[in-house]
Amino acid sequence: MPAPAIEMINITKVFPGVIANDQVNLRVEQGAIHALLGENGAGKSTLMSILFGLYEPDSGIIKIRGKRVKIRSPNDATALGIGMVHQHFRLIHNFTVTENIILGLELRRRWGNLDLRNAEKRVAELSETYGLSVDPLARIENITVGMQQRVEILKILYRNADILIFDEPTAVLTPQEIDELLNIFHRLTAEGKTIIFITHKLKEIKAAAGRCTILRRGRYIDTVDVNAASESELAEKMVGRSVNFRIEKQPARPGDLILKLEDLTVTGSRGVPAVRGLSLEVYAGETVGIAGVDGNGQPELAAAIAGLLPVKSGKILLKGRDVSRESIKNRNKDGIGMVPEDRHKHGLILDFRVDENLILKSFRGKNYSNPAGFLRFSAIAKHANFLIEEFDIRAGNGPATLAKSMSGGNQQKVIIAREIDLSPELLIMSQPTRGLDVGAIEYIHRRIIEERDKGRAVLLISFELDEILSLCDRIAVISQGRIAGELPAGEADERQIGALMGGLHG
Repeated sequence: MPAPAIEMINITKVFPGVIANDQVNLRVEQGAIHALLGENGAGKSTLMSILFGLYEPDSGIIKIRGKRVKIRSPNDATALGIGMVHQHFRLIHNFTVTENIILGLELRRRWGNLDLRNAEKRVAELSETYGLSVDPLARIENITVGMQQRVEILKILYRNADILIFDEPTAVLTPQEIDELLNIFHRLTAEGKTIIFITHKLKEIKAAAGRCTILRRGRYIDTVDVNAASESELAEKMVGRSVNFRIEKQPARPGDLILKLEDLTVTGSRGVPAVRGLSLEVYAGETVGIAGVDGNGQPELAAAIAGLLPVKSGKILLKGRDVSRESIKNRNKDGIGMVPEDRHKHGLILDFRVDENLILKSFRGKNYSNPAGFLRFSAIAKHANFLIEEFDIRAGNGPATLAKSMSGGNQQKVIIAREIDLSPELLIMSQPTRGLDVGAIEYIHRRIIEERDKGRAVLLISFELDEILSLCDRIAVISQGRIAGELPAGEADERQIGALMGGLHG
């Protein structure tokens, strides 16, 4: 039997206030697809960052292909044939695909000039070999998120990696792009590559992985054969309790009309309309879902309602009053809350602490500042501690934890805690469970239903059809910036929604 591709033995890593990895073991066979499963903050990304040389372990042993190694930097990892695709892509948007891939390993001619032609040829060959279908000349800013994911894969293949680490590779992909990525995984292993991928999504583990290692709160729990374990068994090992995959809810009792969109048109970043004459109504006490394939105007719709993008034409009526030209501050006061799609760009100030992020919309209030405008730090910390416990936010240093030091899922919990705590009359939730584990998803789903039952109007934008079907009372399908049709959730199925997504108007 060949030696395992990877052995990590008794790996321990401690950060101030938190033990990220506590005597963790991992064994991955050569040519395998091996999943790493765990809650937000379980230590998965830390363990893989150690393998890639971004951190050094405080103790423990690493073996690559049976040989004990020291990995002190990503350069050491690259020399050992290890590559990593990070959850948040590291691409320069105004560079071409080829320029991003060769950065740091540029081919040069005899006199030192950059040899882009041969580099483009090499990128094209790699793309064809692994079925990635990437245009070497395309600029990153002009390609889809799914295609950017492929560029990240090509970056590590260009460096001759045969152990590939993927950190939450599907967090920003559509269902179709996820299927394509999992097919790419199988093609890579057929070529002899070894893959480790971090994920919260149990369906993806069942679809792709042969074995799965589970971590919980920094500790090794188990390694299982995926075919022998059910999704519910994997979920229970991950969170330490049984998980309800479908939320129970009472029928909606719609009240007053809260949000009315009249013939709304919004221009996107490329200067062309992304939302085109869209009309929609959302009532108090109901959850309306926006279903659709990525790129059909969902981010622009949410941004326009919240005030992040201007309205080209049409109206946004909040309780009958036109707020289309109102400032973001006034819309917040009027009762609009938003969980944005991009938590880093619009949801958090990453260099701020957790307690500071939790009061970004309320720090002017008398609870958190005195008449002279000085902040009441003890009140802010007390408020943060309450929300940290209420929303199970894993913050190693409590309220003083920097947002940028937290896992993506816990960053998302901070945003959701802040928005729900403000009790808005209209709650816009755009991809609210992206990057969350099944336990956190169950909790957030329950909170969405609770907000609906309190009489809030909830507008849920999600690429996850299971989430839309489970949570929503009414489903509006968006296609090419327009509402292609509306369906009562109880009468909708994936086939009908899929047809409307494809532009077949109901």
